[in-house]
Amino acid sequence: MPSLIALAVIGPSGPALLAIVGIGAGLLLLGRGMGGSRRANLIADIAGSTIAAIAAGENRVSGTIEAAELTLTSPLQSEPCIYFRTTVTEEGDRSESRIFHDERAVGFWVRDASGSIRVFPRGAAFDVPDTFNARSGLLGEEPVGLRLRSGPATDVAERDRATQIADLLTVHPAGPVLDGSAGSAAGLGRAGGRRRYHEARLAVGDPVTILGMVLPFDQLADPDSSDATDGGLDAAGADPAIAADLAAAQASGTLAASPEQAWANAAIPGFGIGRPVLAPSLDPAARPVPLASATEAANARRTFDITPNSLILACGPEMRLLVTSGMPAVAAQRADDRFFVGLLGAVLAIGCALMLAWLVSGGLAA
Repeated sequence: MPSLIALAVIGPSGPALLAIVGIGAGLLLLGRGMGGSRRANLIADIAGSTIAAIAAGENRVSGTIEAAELTLTSPLQSEPCIYFRTTVTEEGDRSESRIFHDERAVGFWVRDASGSIRVFPRGAAFDVPDTFNARSGLLGEEPVGLRLRSGPATDVAERDRATQIADLLTVHPAGPVLDGSAGSAAGLGRAGGRRRYHEARLAVGDPVTILGMVLPFDQLADPDSSDATDGGLDAAGADPAIAADLAAAQASGTLAASPEQAWANAAIPGFGIGRPVLAPSLDPAARPVPLASATEAANARRTFDITPNSLILACGPEMRLLVTSGMPAVAAQRADDRFFVGLLGAVLAIGCALMLAWLVSGGLAA
């Protein structure tokens, strides 16, 4: 006890400080390892099902990603995706600070050999390893592969040819335009000190394993908000004034019962680009517009129309949605690897604790 008091009064010596840091690092690794063990057990315990044979309740689904209405553009490499997690840190003399962080996802489809199911990612946990991991040079040079996003974070999933041509002919502002960050995003590629760049992504065509609740679409509390991790696509949630207007309209009964009643022809998919999937109501003197082909109409219905009884994957009241990259065996192996590293962390913590006890009891006295 006197040795412990002496250590507290005079402060830890160099070896003692290293032992304390080692204990903290070991416990951190152990915590992550236990989380990996729980995740591996969860993947193994929940039975998988083909999408065609899926039923309501807890389920595990594996397949490849397909885009829904929107896609994202990653901040560091400008790659199209449906999920990204981006972090940029800057090294100081004795510390490292985070100068940028953004994590987003949008709704998507998962397809296996039997069919496809829609995924609403609001509130989901993502287990995705880094796709891009780089460090700036000693003099602050940009790392190879860094291509900062210069446009909006979201885009329509399948743009028509005319829109793509117009985009190519548009002069975009120079430099990064990264919103939703913690800290300024300007000049992320021009580092005054050394910077670390981390980016994880899930893109169309990537294999995924998803654990979550399968439920009918009409039981989803708020489909608009649930289609993005942060509710960023929900206009009412983003703007209190809009939310108040909607509440007042609902209370007074002036809110239209359906998009068709509210928007008329504008509610018809493809009407705005001159390829409606249904015949619009036009003035007899107006020039008729050609209808979309059967293939275009089917794609529009699949993208924008979800029937009330359609089964979807989302977070449930008792189960959080888990999206992991890779098929089940790969996802479980990654979780097991974390558990093994956690065991090494436990060994490190025990060894450092024994070293600290020796320093306190006999080492300091010597």
